[in-house]
Amino acid sequence: MSLISRRTFLKTGAATGALASVGALPLLAERASATDWTTLGKSGVKVTRLAFGTGTHGGHTQRALGQEDFTRLVRYAYDHGIRFFETAQSYNGMPEMLGTALKGIPRDNYVLMSKVTTDNADPQATLDEMRRQSQTDYFDIMLLHVQSSPTWPSDSQRWQDGIQELEHRQAIRSHGASVHGLPALRRVPSDKWLEVAMIRMNHKGVKMDNEGDAWNQPGDVPEVVDHVKQARAAGMGVISMKLIGEGAFTQRSDRQQAMRFAFRNAGVNCVTVGYKNTAEIDEAIENVNLAFA
Repeated sequence: MSLISRRTFLKTGAATGALASVGALPLLAERASATDWTTLGKSGVKVTRLAFGTGTHGGHTQRALGQEDFTRLVRYAYDHGIRFFETAQSYNGMPEMLGTALKGIPRDNYVLMSKVTTDNADPQATLDEMRRQSQTDYFDIMLLHVQSSPTWPSDSQRWQDGIQELEHRQAIRSHGASVHGLPALRRVPSDKWLEVAMIRMNHKGVKMDNEGDAWNQPGDVPEVVDHVKQARAAGMGVISMKLIGEGAFTQRSDRQQAMRFAFRNAGVNCVTVGYKNTAEIDEAIENVNLAFA
């Protein structure tokens, strides 16, 4: 990539010519749809309201498709207006599969997010290897993955520094964290480093945040919603996951309610869903559209 200012860099790519940002809470944009573009707060990055996730059950669901069928699914989503794709270092094999599926599509036509595991490895070497795996010169968004400790802002400092070094090299456009559990989530709204937060959300509290981050216990929906609104008020972009309770919502009415709750009650910017077939993509698009109807 050519050397350009960070401000210019943040405005390039899929953001070019996109629709206006969401504005004040709650998110009630007229005629909004799943494939509209929305700004992720102070990050300046614009994404479609619906993303293509690759981490269902750690990516097992998507890996099981095989590269050929997975590529067809990614291209179907792209052709139907989904231009935000997300993966993670820990989704074994999925960064490579997604990179292959997106190969040939102009890089500035879609937004790519990944999540890094904050272990004892060298941050810059790890992040560069992640770019190679994903076959990309840059990530639009890089998140610290599964931050679950109340001290994660200080514990992850060297990873924050590593991400910002790659931002200086224009290999990352914006940054944030994916948090798990109420002790970690409570640190989000006041954290000055965060530009983007990824937070679990649905109307029933399934696979959502609680005191011990226990997946078999219901989450505290009112507290999670409160932290989302605080984060938005602080200027952060909020991406929500677990919209179908990681497959727990077998009734479409629940899947529709979860989408409506995320956008209309919590006021998130966008949501990510993992798919295994085109029918699920069609339904997710329709469910987001209905959330704004």
